[in-house]
Amino acid sequence: MERYLETSIRQDLKEKIVLLSGPRQVGKTTLSSQLVPAHVYLNFDAAADRQIIHAGEWDRDAELVVFDELHKMNKWKSWIKGIYDVEGIPPALLVTGSARLDTYRKGGESLAGRFFYYRLHPLTVKEICGFLGEKAETALDRLLKLGGFPEPYLKNSETFAKRFRRVHTDTIVREDLLDLEKVRDIKSIEILIDLLRSRVGSTTSYTALANDLQVSIHTVKHWLQILENLFIIFPVRPYHQNIARSLLKESKYYLYDTGAVEGDLGAKLENTVACALLRELHLIEDTTGSRVALHFLRDKEKHEVDFLPVVDNRPVCMIEVKVSDDSFSSSLFRFHSRLKKAKPLQLVYNLRHRKSKDGAKMLPAHEFLRDVQLL
Repeated sequence: MERYLETSIRQDLKEKIVLLSGPRQVGKTTLSSQLVPAHVYLNFDAAADRQIIHAGEWDRDAELVVFDELHKMNKWKSWIKGIYDVEGIPPALLVTGSARLDTYRKGGESLAGRFFYYRLHPLTVKEICGFLGEKAETALDRLLKLGGFPEPYLKNSETFAKRFRRVHTDTIVREDLLDLEKVRDIKSIEILIDLLRSRVGSTTSYTALANDLQVSIHTVKHWLQILENLFIIFPVRPYHQNIARSLLKESKYYLYDTGAVEGDLGAKLENTVACALLRELHLIEDTTGSRVALHFLRDKEKHEVDFLPVVDNRPVCMIEVKVSDDSFSSSLFRFHSRLKKAKPLQLVYNLRHRKSKDGAKMLPAHEFLRDVQLL
């Protein structure tokens, strides 16, 4: 299937190196192979490909050269910078990788002015409806059951999805994690992942996690950052116009794999909406250069709204997610009185009647996810 980033990546490959990261098995290699017919794919993990890379002997007549796992090469950024500066384009240059590529991109030798960066996300209702032609209700139900990683979603088998998920998590923790960090207590990190699966949508208490795992709060925060770097989880932080204050407060954590969420339908639905919003925000940032963030709203009286997407420091809308509540959340109106430019929306999975009140709208969750636009 065609992926939502393909058109933008093709355009940028004409002028720049493109770096493509995202969760393991999200479809980066498949997307790369679909961009142009005449391409060369070289995986640094393969001995034969590694020899070609070191010798610089790939086919210069190809339209595109894909370097996978190139970050494992010593001083890879200096190396590809030299290729780009000396030879230019064509062939177009695409570098793919998961968490490690994103981490190594941010440090060391600079590629400034020579690359554009993209993050590929799991499938969302919008992408499924747009590229597979499925109905929004069907797409949402399958995402809630199977998650958005392409292989289990397309197989449409809960048994296959469970087997995929176990191998997928084990591979990330026991291979990618050890490549990224020197961590001894692998078992505790696996327990942390299980704890997060059961607490999706709840504010994270670092103290509670530290007590559960019998480690320091500093260690818990470090491990959470590792899991974020590995594209297992992502944080949604409380909104405050003072950025420093929002970072100090405790966050909520969601999973890139909705199918891995343990709990009721409400938690799975909230995670699905979080994934869809983050995908849209990253797409805006990666294609336009705007600064984006995904927050939630909470005040001292503990009134709360699930999500507040922000683009260039401008709150776009505030979103409350419900399974079957036909009454508007009072928190929407409370926060709308302070953030008047942010449209208040309530998304309901089982909605009998659309409603509107004082500028707030109540919509079926599947319709919002099918048509979501944050610009």
